[in-house]
Amino acid sequence: MDGNLYALSAPTADAFSDFCGGNAGGPHETCVSLAALPGTDASFVIRDSKPEGAGKELRFTGSELDVFATGWVRTRGLAL
Repeated sequence: MDGNLYALSAPTADAFSDFCGGNAGGPHETCVSLAALPGTDASFVIRDSKPEGAGKELRFTGSELDVFATGWVRTRGLAL
């Protein structure tokens, strides 16, 4: 891999886990979906389940997501 996560094939639909909150427009319409990116040791794809987000995704290394997740928890004052 040359470091370009977007050059890799996307995971299959059944590989995604949904993290849902609220439910503004119907079942599973307010979810963030996450899947491991095939062909990497620890990289991931994140996508939005809302219709406006269809077909769009973000790709991150595990380290990038770890920094984001810990920062998000700290900024929001959340406890695990």
